[in-house]
Amino acid sequence: MMVKAILVFLGLMVLIGMVGKALFPAATRRILRKSLPAARCPSCGRYLLGAKGCDGRGPGCRQKG
Repeated sequence: MMVKAILVFLGLMVLIGMVGKALFPAATRRILRKSLPAARCPSCGRYLLGAKGCDGRGPGCRQKG
């Protein structure tokens, strides 16, 4: 009885996957596409967050205050 319930569950998951793939075919390509590497400051190598630039203290970085 438990095997039957597991097989029905797996069958429903396959059916849901097929319906989702038919309705949203571009979603799979978007997920599998490689993303761009994270932007880094050319001077100090810190990750750039936002549009203001780097908060680092290295040469060429935007100084705080």
